[in-house]
Amino acid sequence: MHIYATSNQKGGVGKTTTAVNLASGLARQGQHVLLVDLDPQANATYALIGPAEPKVTVYDLLTGSQAAAQVLVASQQKGLDLLPADIDLAGAEVDLLSAIGGQTRLRAVLAKLPTPYDYIIIDTPPSLGLLTINALAAAEAVIIPVSVSLFALKGLAQLQDTIARVREGLNRPELRVLGILPTLYDRTKVAREVLKTLRYHFPEQVFETLIPKNVQVEEVYGRQGSLYDYAPRSKGALAYQAFVKEVIAHA
Repeated sequence: MHIYATSNQKGGVGKTTTAVNLASGLARQGQHVLLVDLDPQANATYALIGPAEPKVTVYDLLTGSQAAAQVLVASQQKGLDLLPADIDLAGAEVDLLSAIGGQTRLRAVLAKLPTPYDYIIIDTPPSLGLLTINALAAAEAVIIPVSVSLFALKGLAQLQDTIARVREGLNRPELRVLGILPTLYDRTKVAREVLKTLRYHFPEQVFETLIPKNVQVEEVYGRQGSLYDYAPRSKGALAYQAFVKEVIAHA
């Protein structure tokens, strides 16, 4: 079983879009996949199960009021399940702050799942709070979506420092960066220079796949379904298919 967290404290970089399309793409490759929505905005939840609000969520798991079997939801796609979120998850930051083992609750939950999975993908909020710490403490590796813009490097060092602290402070020496995924790439001179800079500073960590700045990629955010459902022949869908193959090769 592989557990990957998609994380970047900077919003608007395609983090949730990446989590949803990675999970969906892996399931389309015949893998049994669980998507864990740790973002109180719950956009990944909406993408998988639509507007119906779940009665119980990952918040109930983290606070100990429900077991995983009661929270797991099957999506409409074969092989893809969900631990859903809603806005109440924002309160978990406060609840976990004073809780014993509050930084590792998700790790404990995933260790007791009633069903084995080939991949678990965790979507995190755009912050470095306790929800993100829980995701990093539960994961074996981190996927960092980074928009190819002038501010691409902003926050990367901070996230890398947080990953290092989780390794040492929460006894996760195996935690690693699976890769940095360039997103919103538009082939402008600025984008080419930023990509060159990324690959210079992180020569072993930048994925070969580039997620383009694409109308369909932007439109699918906040909708139900993945890019493969909405625009299967779009450049964005084809790019995410290539990315899925890279992730499998890295496993």
